[in-house]
Amino acid sequence: MSAVWRASRAAVRRRRIQTVVIGLVVLCSTTTVLLALALLAASSGPFDTAYAAQRGAHTVAVFDTTKVSPQQLAGTAGRPGVEAAAGPFGRTVLEVPDGWLGHPAGALTVVGRADPAGPVDRVEILHGRWATAPGELVVNWSYDGSPYPELLGTKLASPGGPELTVVGFAASMSQSAGAWVSPEQMAALHPSSAQMLYRFTDPSTKARLSSALAAATAGLPEGSLTSAQTHLTLKQAFSALADAYLPFMTLFGVLGLLVSVLIVGNVVSGAVVSGYRHIGVLKSLGFTPNQVVAVYLTMMSVPAVVGSVLGTLLGGALAEPILKVAFSGIETGRASLGVAPWVPAVCLLGMPALVLLAALVPALRAHRMSAARALSAGGGARTGRGLRVQRMLASVPLPRPVSLGLGQPFARPGRTLLTMAAVVLGVTTVTLATGLTSTMLALGNAGRGDGGPAVKVEADHRRPGARLSDAQIEERLRSLPGVRSVRARGLAQVGLGGQTQPAFADFYRGDGPAYAFTVAKGRLPDGPGEIAAGPAFLTERGLGLGDRVTLHLNGAEVSVTVVGQLVSGDARALQAGWPTYEALVPDARAVEYAVRLAPGADARAYAAAVEAADPGLSATVGTSQNAATTTVVGFSTVFTVLLTVVAALGVFNTVLLNTRERRRDLGMLKSIGMTPRQVMAMTVTSVAGLGVAGGLLGIPLGVAAHRLVVDHVGVVDFPESMKDVWHVPQLAAMLLAGVAIAVLGALVPARSAARMTIAAALHTE
Repeated sequence: MSAVWRASRAAVRRRRIQTVVIGLVVLCSTTTVLLALALLAASSGPFDTAYAAQRGAHTVAVFDTTKVSPQQLAGTAGRPGVEAAAGPFGRTVLEVPDGWLGHPAGALTVVGRADPAGPVDRVEILHGRWATAPGELVVNWSYDGSPYPELLGTKLASPGGPELTVVGFAASMSQSAGAWVSPEQMAALHPSSAQMLYRFTDPSTKARLSSALAAATAGLPEGSLTSAQTHLTLKQAFSALADAYLPFMTLFGVLGLLVSVLIVGNVVSGAVVSGYRHIGVLKSLGFTPNQVVAVYLTMMSVPAVVGSVLGTLLGGALAEPILKVAFSGIETGRASLGVAPWVPAVCLLGMPALVLLAALVPALRAHRMSAARALSAGGGARTGRGLRVQRMLASVPLPRPVSLGLGQPFARPGRTLLTMAAVVLGVTTVTLATGLTSTMLALGNAGRGDGGPAVKVEADHRRPGARLSDAQIEERLRSLPGVRSVRARGLAQVGLGGQTQPAFADFYRGDGPAYAFTVAKGRLPDGPGEIAAGPAFLTERGLGLGDRVTLHLNGAEVSVTVVGQLVSGDARALQAGWPTYEALVPDARAVEYAVRLAPGADARAYAAAVEAADPGLSATVGTSQNAATTTVVGFSTVFTVLLTVVAALGVFNTVLLNTRERRRDLGMLKSIGMTPRQVMAMTVTSVAGLGVAGGLLGIPLGVAAHRLVVDHVGVVDFPESMKDVWHVPQLAAMLLAGVAIAVLGALVPARSAARMTIAAALHTE
């Protein structure tokens, strides 16, 4: 074994450049794979872990207590299929004013529970204590980070009773309530509904949960079950944004693995072919065939292990900010986001194993070769095919260095195919990234109108000194110089009939064309009783175009129809027109105004004029891109650079091996007058053709990969206009990308070959 290690160590020192190439390839590939696996694990693992720790409810069911008694509900806990149950708990809905604990005006679901423990939905106290006496309230903290202690003591008016005082903040993974009070306080609120929390023996699918709930509630009075929410809905909301990033990150990871396998196989194959004499010497010294194979595998494992360790460290450093972006703006509850322990373990063990598997096939070639054959084969290069092709190309009216270069790939067809495959995957990556960037830019630019500066104006009517009414604010905004359009937005938290979780509703009025949200299906709501929402919201709520649902706010109800599906949207938000808002809130006021200025207008001067008009107004100059666009473009750019470098390293290795094998030929060519510039032209030409062929094959693969990704982003429904981003100039640039990858990888060894002296090339003869 020591002899194998000494021979392997000597081979690593002798092939320093190939060793560095393998290390860099494995580093880049490990980084991309770790990021994809980290996002995949985070999209479900933290939620499942936190949900299991809190014994989260598989189904939160709400019943009408005018139709069913508490005794009947308690009896459902013993039905077949019910693993555990909690309740019944009294349930009511209170109305909160705008800005109460950061909430928009709207509904707050309150449940009466004696303590936060129990067999189902163990609520975690974050700050303060549990409500044990009348007049006390514990609020479900749904924001990122810890609650602020100074918010304890906040008051909330209750109908027909004393003010409720916030005595604690808690978190429930089940999202079973917005707040909790003691059972005595709930009795004073005269609830008309009750809540049951169930854990079932088989909660794996929505259909099985529905069947289990039906079995548990069988025999109850008809119509007593008013709504039910499953943990699958919460899980889908938890990972909705991460799932949007997952398809393209996974695809980049797969591309990285494929490129790595191709390049490793190419390097080992080249090392075996160019090391025939070395193999013969080893076998003549007494190395067994298995030991020879072990030498080559060990030679590959050293850079593979180093590259996987460094790639794991780099991927771990990048994973945290990526996960933060992927899960921003959602309710994560007590789920602890981070890189799952198995992810770096898989990368540390899996990447070297993959390298060894890729190296095994060409290494077995050395296993089968006898010492005599290896020594005789090592005496000269096998260039018969390439020589015949070069003779054929000699009759073509091309400069001789070019014709010689075009014939070189035919001398080693296997190596040529592996190199071209690496270029193909590199062009596929560039094409995919270009398509994603174009699609996301189209999404970010949707509704920007004439492209003039944007200003966001927020209105706080409670701020001291605020005096302008809603109508006066809009009038003032329109009267300032440079205004093209003004669009007002109202915000409320509304309840939906048959749904346990409230929704955030945005209500719009004002100028439409410059700010129209892109609609994938249907149309925007423009009249009373109409709403639109993104695909994530509609999927989670089980709604589609034409479906009707009832909105509840401040005791008012409005029946609305889904008239449009937006290209994208928050999984918890819907949109409606201002008439719908006025039907729910008679004194409806806007909380924000989106202002578009004429091209060339001074946005900062406009913002200063707005803030000077009223102390309750604050203005912010808008940015040109949204966060999702910036994130996807940034990720695509990073991965494209990594995989392009990896593909160029594959070309670099091929040209380097070819140059070393053809040292004698280069010396002969230089001795008969070939200049260094002609040597460079010949060497670069030998791979430029591969770049063109790789571009022609990689472009359709990249276009297909782009369509695959954009068609499977669950939270975005791109219209065809945003998918059809390919034009002749772009496709021509993609073809040049293949040539650029090939030339970039060939430049360094080509310069080395050009500088080689005749004596250095022929000194071994």
